[in-house]
Amino acid sequence: MYKQVIILRKDVGMDKGKMIAHAIHAAIDSMRDTDDEIVKKWDKEGSKKVVLKINSEKEFDKVQSQLKKAKLPFVIIKDAGKTQLKRGTITAIGIGPIEEKKVDKVTGKLKLL
Repeated sequence: MYKQVIILRKDVGMDKGKMIAHAIHAAIDSMRDTDDEIVKKWDKEGSKKVVLKINSEKEFDKVQSQLKKAKLPFVIIKDAGKTQLKRGTITAIGIGPIEEKKVDKVTGKLKLL
């Protein structure tokens, strides 16, 4: 089974619309970086995805470090600085689609958004 995981930072002050937009950026960018065969399998399985939250830059750094250590592919989304946030503010992480058991080892304890 495959799934995609999107992690949003709750501590940067995004309104709901911006959070949704950044979740979509993370979903699209991470899917683009995934092998086409995995995307096809994931799609056939129903395209499972989950949106989780982190509450600090420290928590973001910890998750990023764990993803690197586990050698899981991920993308980092940064704000362009045109509306609410300062340019370059890290807002989200997109992971996969990837094997569910692999990603759950890193993200399984994070809370749903």
